[in-house]
Amino acid sequence: MTDPYILLPGKRVSLAMPDRDHLPDYHRWENDPGTILGFGTQVPQSWEVRAGGWEAAGRNRDFPQFEVITTEERTPVGITTLQIDSAVRTAEYVILLAPEARGKGLATEATALTLRWAFEYAALRMVWLTVLEPNAAGLTAYEKAGFKPAGRLRQSGYWRGRPCDELLMDAVAEEFPAAP
Repeated sequence: MTDPYILLPGKRVSLAMPDRDHLPDYHRWENDPGTILGFGTQVPQSWEVRAGGWEAAGRNRDFPQFEVITTEERTPVGITTLQIDSAVRTAEYVILLAPEARGKGLATEATALTLRWAFEYAALRMVWLTVLEPNAAGLTAYEKAGFKPAGRLRQSGYWRGRPCDELLMDAVAEEFPAAP
């Protein structure tokens, strides 16, 4: 196994280049019931779909993905993604965290690092996301990382089989603190 290629070091987690050898881990994380609930996808994803998505994403310059690794052990614990709209220099943000890594504050740091990459390296103006309203842990992590409420899509998602609102959040470059 090769050492991860670190793109942006952090205190507890760092952003690294995704590693195809970790694709089975990514697939397991995506099919965890908690992930399915949080993403609102409702069904598990087949290996073939996941592997095909990996290949397609790797060819798309406007779809950078970052492997989230623990800084000390260099263990993969998640993936963050920016889905860039290059015409307007904005992006949608998505995070996938391993079930065993949740509840430790790692999502907040991974999100803040990805925002730093978005504003300082990718020269984006704004990054946005949607989160299901009942996902209190996600809301907290996003707010701590720098996202602010931006709107509401009423009854656009499902949480535990019941319709729920999806909240829009955004972060803009001029409000994001520059790295020291």
